[in-house]
Amino acid sequence: MTIGDLIRLLSDGEFHSGEQLGERLGVSRAAVWKQLRKLESLGIPMEAVKGQGYRLAEPLELLDGSAIVAGLPREARRCVTRLFVEEVLPSSNQFLRERFGQGAGHGEVCLVEQQSAGKGRRGRAWVTPWGRTLMLSVGWRFESGIAALEGLSLAVGVVLSQVLESHGVKPLLKWPNDVLLETETGGLGKLAGILVEMSGDAAGPCEVVVGIGINVDLSAAFREGIEQPVSAVRDQAPDLARNQLAIELLARLMPLLAGFEHSGFASWQAEWNARHAFAGQEVDIIQGERREVAVAEQVDESGNLWVKDASRRWKLAGGEISVRGRV
Repeated sequence: MTIGDLIRLLSDGEFHSGEQLGERLGVSRAAVWKQLRKLESLGIPMEAVKGQGYRLAEPLELLDGSAIVAGLPREARRCVTRLFVEEVLPSSNQFLRERFGQGAGHGEVCLVEQQSAGKGRRGRAWVTPWGRTLMLSVGWRFESGIAALEGLSLAVGVVLSQVLESHGVKPLLKWPNDVLLETETGGLGKLAGILVEMSGDAAGPCEVVVGIGINVDLSAAFREGIEQPVSAVRDQAPDLARNQLAIELLARLMPLLAGFEHSGFASWQAEWNARHAFAGQEVDIIQGERREVAVAEQVDESGNLWVKDASRRWKLAGGEISVRGRV
C-alpha cells in the first residue's frame, strides 16, 4: 500500500471506515491508521467522523501517466520515449541523470508527487507539498554540445509562460530561470523554478536534464513556512488541473527540445524580453560575497542579461550570478 493508493480511495468524497480501507488495500487497520497519520504529516487535510470513517477534506488530483501520454499531440508524443510517474523521489532530475548513466534517459519524462531532496539554483532546497505542485524533468541528448544550448532555461520559461497565459495567468520571468506571479499584496512571488543540468563535451554530444517545479495549489499555512514570497497557479487559474497542465507543458516543451540546437535562443529572445520582470529597474547582482546594484536591460540572443550603472554597461552570463529585484 502506498500513499497514492490510500488517496485514491479517500478522494471520492465518501467516508470510508478503517476496516473498509484495510480490506480494499489488503492491509491491517493498524497499517491504515499509520498511513492516515502520515497523510496528516504531509499536510493533506482529513475529515474523520465517528461511526462513518475518513475522507479527504478537499479533492486531491493525482498525476496520471496514461492520461498525460494519451493527451499529448502527435508531434510531442513522438518525442517521448518513456514517462514515469513516481510518488516520492529525492529529485526527478537526479532520477533522469541516473537513467542516462544506465544508457537510457533521452526523451524520458519523470513526474513526481513530492521531492524529498529537490534542489533549485545554487544548491538551494526546493520544498514541495505532496500532490500540490507539478514537478517534472525531461532528459534530452544533444549532438552539438553544451555551447549550442545557451539560453535553454530561458526558452523553457517562455514555454511555461505561454501555457499559463492560455489559462489567464499572467507570469513574469526573472533571469535566468524563475517564473514569478503577482501576489495578493502586490509584490511578486515565485511561481516556478527551472533547473537545467548538463553533462558532456562543450563541442560534442551532451546529456541534458530539464527540471521544472511549479507551485499549483499552496495552502496559506504552507506559504507562511516559506522564507520567500511564493505564488501558485490556482491563485489566478483555480480550475486548472495538474494533469492538463502537464499535457500542455509537455506538448510545447518536447518540440522545443527537439529543435533547440538548430534554432537556438534567438527565436525565443523577444518572447522572453516581453515578459522580463525587472526591465529598466534597479536589481541587486549577487556573485558570491560580492553585491552590485545596476539597472537591468534586455537579454541578448545568447540569453545573457545586459545591465548598466553610471559608469559602465556589461552582460551577465548564467550559472554563477543571482539577480534580485529591489523593493
